[in-house]
Amino acid sequence: MSEESLSLIIDGREIQASPEHSIIQAYARSGHVLTANVGCMGQGVCGSCRCMIRREGEREVTTALGCETKVEQGMQVSFMDYFMPEHVHYYDMEDMGDGWSRLDDTARFFPEAAHCRHCGGCNRACPKGLQVEIGVAQVVAGDFSAATITFDECVMCNLCTLACPENIRPNHVGLFARRMRAARTLRPVDLMRRLQQINSGAMKVDIRADGEVQP
Repeated sequence: MSEESLSLIIDGREIQASPEHSIIQAYARSGHVLTANVGCMGQGVCGSCRCMIRREGEREVTTALGCETKVEQGMQVSFMDYFMPEHVHYYDMEDMGDGWSRLDDTARFFPEAAHCRHCGGCNRACPKGLQVEIGVAQVVAGDFSAATITFDECVMCNLCTLACPENIRPNHVGLFARRMRAARTLRPVDLMRRLQQINSGAMKVDIRADGEVQP
């Protein structure tokens, strides 16, 4: 190995690479054929280069994106396939109405989101360092404006989905919020909650001048 190169293992193959290269660049320049995990090269979507890495001398395995992670001497890398969950969320933005029902829409399309056990697995898995757990809670609470900021740098790598024991698919919850935020003029969430309570019968409303509550 020359002074200008270093050695690492990528998917079981020993690779010689320049310290200036990313994992993807090192693998591509090694002569091995790239057939997956390279969304930015026209074979998928951004975030497909998800991988697990172990640095030399460390026991901990962490998640990363191969496109933005520089190679290191002795690094071990394994690219990850995406395992499709049994339950896939389908929805049509054209059926969302004017935005007043987004609390009900969230509960209907992503019922698992309300069952977050706050284990922090999604936060640890996120290679962008996003507060994924907070973002999911924001969507469940109806605060889509805040959620769009939380998920703004999400690249849909699905690592949070793979890490979630409740099968929430957090990145898709975030994408739903971002789509709704872009497609709808959002209504005040406090007012939506109150209307939801009224419509469900959880709250009675006094609409008579004599103060008698309508059944």
